[in-house]
Amino acid sequence: MKIGVISDTHNHLPNVARIVALLNAAGVERVIHTGDITQAATLEVLARLDAPLLGVYGNNDAGERPALSAAAARFGIRLSDPPLEITLAERRILVVHDPRTLDAAGGAHHLALHGHTHRHTLERSGNRVVFNPGECAGHVAGRNAIGLVDLTSLEATLLRF
Repeated sequence: MKIGVISDTHNHLPNVARIVALLNAAGVERVIHTGDITQAATLEVLARLDAPLLGVYGNNDAGERPALSAAAARFGIRLSDPPLEITLAERRILVVHDPRTLDAAGGAHHLALHGHTHRHTLERSGNRVVFNPGECAGHVAGRNAIGLVDLTSLEATLLRF
């Protein structure tokens, strides 16, 4: 199973539209957002994904929670407070926004996803992979990235745009 990972979209709608096109072309089966969506309009664009979307709220989502929650419900998107723990393809996955909360959530996960830093992270520690695709809401073409993770191999790659 291949999943898409996005973070810190910060309502940059042209990039969000590009993200949707890239993830649809990649044929991912799920998309996980690690927070900082910031506006309900972002969810409206993300609703065009061919795969189900789920994720967590980030620190910059606090002021827009009612609008984000309403949009998520309208589009069938699952958003929750971090930490979010899910199992896909027999892999335990932890989703948080701030990487400083990873340890508090425990380490019994195959894959830990986070955002917040706007910097790419790929770390392997024992049987666990920690991944952040990094910046996707910036204005510099070629510096933005989203992630693809193969849950069978736990290989994570970046798609830059």
